[in-house]
Amino acid sequence: MSLFIDVAYDSLIKHEEELCGDNVEIVKLEDSIIIVMADGLGSGVKANILSTLTTKIAATMLKEGEDIYETVDTIINTLPVCKVRNIAYSTFTILKIYNDGRVFAAEYDNPPLFIIRNSESLKIPKKELDINGKKVYVSDFIARRGDVLTAVSDGVIHAGIGQVLNLGWTWDKVENYLQRSCCKKKSAKNISRDLVEVCWDLYGKKPGDDTTVVGIKIRDPEYIDLFTGPPVNTANDSYVIKKFMNGKGKKIICGGTAANIASRELNREMKVNMDILYKDVPPTSTMQGIDLITEGVLTLSKAVEKLKKGMECYDDGGLIYNIREKDGASLLIKMLLEDCTHLNLWIGKAVNLAHQNPDFPTDLNIKLNLVEELCELMKKLGKKITINYV
Repeated sequence: MSLFIDVAYDSLIKHEEELCGDNVEIVKLEDSIIIVMADGLGSGVKANILSTLTTKIAATMLKEGEDIYETVDTIINTLPVCKVRNIAYSTFTILKIYNDGRVFAAEYDNPPLFIIRNSESLKIPKKELDINGKKVYVSDFIARRGDVLTAVSDGVIHAGIGQVLNLGWTWDKVENYLQRSCCKKKSAKNISRDLVEVCWDLYGKKPGDDTTVVGIKIRDPEYIDLFTGPPVNTANDSYVIKKFMNGKGKKIICGGTAANIASRELNREMKVNMDILYKDVPPTSTMQGIDLITEGVLTLSKAVEKLKKGMECYDDGGLIYNIREKDGASLLIKMLLEDCTHLNLWIGKAVNLAHQNPDFPTDLNIKLNLVEELCELMKKLGKKITINYV
């Protein structure tokens, strides 16, 4: 069975700058995934342009089948060199990871890649290439299920320098932190977010450099089936529930009408959880064989809002979700982030009169818009999405 390459990244923007000087490009191919992280010299607009140029060149060339050597050669020949410091205007880390676990890496002046297996660091032999006078380190190895790869810009290694820590966090201390923390986290997003939060604290909430973390978790595929909204034709209720229940993953229902359809078709009792009530999110419900039942529009809206916030450059906003909270939106996001690599949606297109004027076109349906927005966010997080409209 092929592995799932779970990839996510988070960034801090240097204090008083508007754009991040680091850039990440992720390209998914049928048999592999290409990840490029570049760190532009300096900060601000200039650094952003240079790092973006680097990631676009590398990702495009690798996607078209060029090898690492040709790709690196093109980048080095394309980007200028700072005349004052005689260093490249952009450093980079390039990874190509195949679904069978093969990993190819090329590193140029970025901190070395962290590879954690069973809470211990994996030391991989690297070959030094001289490409137009630049030292590029290339390596390859076979990743296993559960391995965590982490690529960082030097803002991570320098976090806290001159403030909390005299010499910054240092590579060895980051390695030690990842050994203790990353294997306990199921999703790549939690790994990248956690590490960048520590950097935020070490910088005293005023980052002295652009800081980026790319987290990669090698996982088994995990499936979730999500049903929301009643079908246009009630005659399809039984068909949808049968298909929904036959899915090979965990089951989520969003919306009272959809939950009532499932309760009727499955002949199972649904119970609303009134033990703990939350101010902004309606209560969840329980039913035998269903992993999570939430209210529809309000819960989906809150979940989309939380996901959007979690995908922006980190600020004082905190976690994507509070893992201690048990409200419907937090539970929904937790399952979608941690327990899901493949999301299969069953979306009923019947218009809910409580949401809008039924004479409006379907594309203005509030719930449909929210679900489509959720799907786009999940795609950005690297999840594979299948949508079935009924």
